[in-house]
Formats: sequence, structure tokens, C-alpha cells
Amino acid sequence: MDRDSFLLVVNPRAGAGRAEKRLPALSDALHAAGAKFEVARTAGPRHATEIVRDALGRGVRGIGVVGGDGTLNEAVNGFFDGDGRVIDPDAWIGPLSCGTGGDFRKTIGSPDVGAGGRGMDALASRFVAATPRPLDVGWLEMLDHDGAPARRAFLNIASFGVGGLVDRLVNETPKWMGGTPAFFLGTVRALARYRSQRVRVRLDDGAARETKIVNMAVANGRFFGGGMQIAPRAEIDDGLFDVVGLEMDVSASFGLTSRIYRGRHLDRPGVSFERARRVRAEPVSEGDHVLLDVDGEAPGRLPATFSVRASAIHLRG
Repeated sequence: MDRDSFLLVVNPRAGAGRAEKRLPALSDALHAAGAKFEVARTAGPRHATEIVRDALGRGVRGIGVVGGDGTLNEAVNGFFDGDGRVIDPDAWIGPLSCGTGGDFRKTIGSPDVGAGGRGMDALASRFVAATPRPLDVGWLEMLDHDGAPARRAFLNIASFGVGGLVDRLVNETPKWMGGTPAFFLGTVRALARYRSQRVRVRLDDGAARETKIVNMAVANGRFFGGGMQIAPRAEIDDGLFDVVGLEMDVSASFGLTSRIYRGRHLDRPGVSFERARRVRAEPVSEGDHVLLDVDGEAPGRLPATFSVRASAIHLRG
């Protein structure tokens, strides 16, 4: 593969198989726009990480990702070696969203591909014409579901509270529903069974504080949960997280749903908003399992530390 080519990593199961169905038309549109690339299909969970890590180790400089936010998260983890070091800070990642979520796509304004492939040419043209630019990456140290230490990178948003339960329920929902309906239904179901949890949170070198949350988002991007604009002021290249907390009872959070979708909730009672480079969070009660949502997946629980890696890699698209 020459230096002007890139690797197109495809999750054929993303979006209930839409990624695989759209691949021929996407390939044609990319070729028509002047792109040169090879295709690698994932064969299962975490395979995208292996594919990307191997490709960057061989000197590939660009990774296009055909799938949803989960596939994008797996791919960005491949930009780091087993010790958490960036393999190539000049390498770039580019989303070509075809999955259930697509929240990161909304943050960067990438064209949506509708029914019948509408928007495919615009997506391909923008992707090929784009100049890679610096991109912040979140780094998370946490406990997995078995209580063992774990770590992973994230591009969009990591949160704790009801979000982890939402992920579990969404992953049980048929993918044909699409991102927004699946996440909306999952959110309603999760809130119906969730009870606000007490956590201890510390931002940068500030004092730790205890609070009761429905959810707290540590945001690099703006959207999560299939289109909720939880962090409407977040920037992916400012070296900071936007930390948005819903510090209230579950019943009060229901009334904020429409405001969150529109990004008009930051001034409401019970909503906290701060910026930080590092966030440390832990349950107040040691036996309390506060679940994590990381780019639409539920990999573990608190205690956790979230750190910004400013301009760690590059974004194309």
C-alpha cells in the first residue's frame, strides 16, 4: 500500500448489515472522488482494534471506518499500542458512518447517508477532499465488569450512571430500528428501572465533591445516545473535556429529555457544566456498581479516571 492510500475498515454487521450493503456504492463513490484504498472486514468484537494496530505498525497512515460509533471506538483503540502509547501521531482516522449510532458523525457535521444511498456522493467527496486535522482523544482507566483494571481510548463521550444501562438495553434491541429510536427506547426503559447513584467526582486538581447523579458525561464530542446533544459546547480539538452532570432524581430528568436533544439544558436546575483535562470518579458506597457508557458501549464501571490526550492523532472527514 503506497503512502497516498488508506485502509477502509468495514464492520459488515453494523447497522443490521447496512454497512456491508452500502459498501459497493461507497467504494464507487470514493473511487470517483479520487481515493485509493484497500478494504479489511472485521470478523467479530475488537477485531477492528487488531486490524488498525497491525496496519499502523506496517506504516499505513490513514484509516477509514465504515460502521457505527462502536466500530469507530474499536478502531481508535488500534492507534495505541499495548502499553497505551500512540503508534503514529500523524496517522488519521475518518468515520464513514453506517451503524446504529452515528453520534460522532453529528459532532463533525459529516453527511448522513439516507435510504437508497442518498448522501453517499457528498460523504465520499467531503472525505477525500478533507485535510487531516489534530484530534483530541480521551483515555479511560476503569474496572471491567469482573472488577479487573482496564483501559481504553474514546473519541466521543464517556459517561457514568444510567448510560451504561442504556447501552445494555440498546444492544438487546433489534438493529433494524435505527439509532435514534433504539436509544430513545433504551433510555426510557433504563430510566424506568434506574435509581440515582451517589458518586465522588474530582476535576483536575480541584476538591472532590459528592453528588447524586442520573448521569454524568465526560465529553469530547457533543452527541450521544442516538442524537442527544448532551455537550452542545464541546470541541474535539481544544484539549478539554466538557463535563455535564444530571445531578437530580430520575423523575426530574424525564422533563429534560427534549431539551437535551436540542442542547438547551445547560442552564436548567440540577444540570452542572464544567471543563477539565482530567476527571476522577468513584462510587460513594464501595459496593455500588456505577456503570460506564463509552462511545455507545458498556465496558465496565467506576472507579475511573478520564484524561484528555490533546491532539493525539488526526481526523479526516
